[in-house]
Amino acid sequence: MPADRPPLRPLPPSSVIDRSRRALLATAAGLGIASLSASMPAAAVGAEKFVFLTNWYAQAEHGGFYQALADGTYRDVGLDAEIRMGGPQVNVMQLLLAGKADAVMGYDFQTINAIEQGLPVVTVGAVFQKDPAALIAHPDVKRLEDLKTRTLLIGQASETTFWPWLKARYGFTDAQKRPYAFSVQPFLADPKIAQQGYATSEPWSIEKAGVRPVVLLLADAGYPPYAQTIVTTRAVLAKRRDALVRFLRATATGWKRYLADPAAGNALIRKANPEMEDALLAYGVDKMRQFALVTGGDASTVGILGMTDARWKQTFDFMAGAGLAKRDTDWKQAYTLDIVAAGKVLP
Repeated sequence: MPADRPPLRPLPPSSVIDRSRRALLATAAGLGIASLSASMPAAAVGAEKFVFLTNWYAQAEHGGFYQALADGTYRDVGLDAEIRMGGPQVNVMQLLLAGKADAVMGYDFQTINAIEQGLPVVTVGAVFQKDPAALIAHPDVKRLEDLKTRTLLIGQASETTFWPWLKARYGFTDAQKRPYAFSVQPFLADPKIAQQGYATSEPWSIEKAGVRPVVLLLADAGYPPYAQTIVTTRAVLAKRRDALVRFLRATATGWKRYLADPAAGNALIRKANPEMEDALLAYGVDKMRQFALVTGGDASTVGILGMTDARWKQTFDFMAGAGLAKRDTDWKQAYTLDIVAAGKVLP
């Protein structure tokens, strides 16, 4: 996998229903997306098919899903689960709505934006209690406040996610922002530059070049959304509630096992994505542990993949205040807590 790939995050709200920029890719992408199935080596007789679509190529940030395939956890709960990879030309929300997957990997902003537009989608679980989005700085920086005088490389998609939050909370300005071209080279060339990135990936590329960056996780400063969420449709929720409960319980178990020993999950990740480097997989797992992305937040009480009303309200309040969502949006329609609660798995 190229070291300077785009940050591995769900599609921003501005891309959810942008049909002028993305045609419906359901048929083509449905045929072309690489996948791995719980039928390896063999699915249990009578197992129920369940298709899950991730937001990017297979990576450590998807490890719990692949772990649950590798160790037979999905099969043990009666599911013939299939994990399909997303990618830069794959609009997971459109594929979900087209019925090409039973659930997809999403993002809170994306789902609230979809609800605002009347789409029948609902979040049933959240892999990451903390969004891995970060600002990455040179070693002399200690706090986010120290970046007010620095040039910040920010991607266009981030202008409708965390950039408004940074401006409101820290007084950053558009004047100090420059486009982020998904390369760490400008950062390496100028010690007065900081850039956006995923705490689990971009710093690895920078460290390989000989610089030990400071990684300032936005979630630790109060940035509210969950990340790597599990999103389905209202139709699937109504018709396949039991399958969703079993899928989430097995996935949560997969994440618990992956963080304890990722070997089996990583083997399947490398099979799905042969360009993935062992060193980057190890780095991603280490950072997920260090930042408690999966097991932090409320996970100790509500379980892995768990969510709370309070966190969703924080996210919506920010979006509405920043003009990223209409204040009359029925944001409570964007999620349900009962599916993951029915299969609760504590860290």
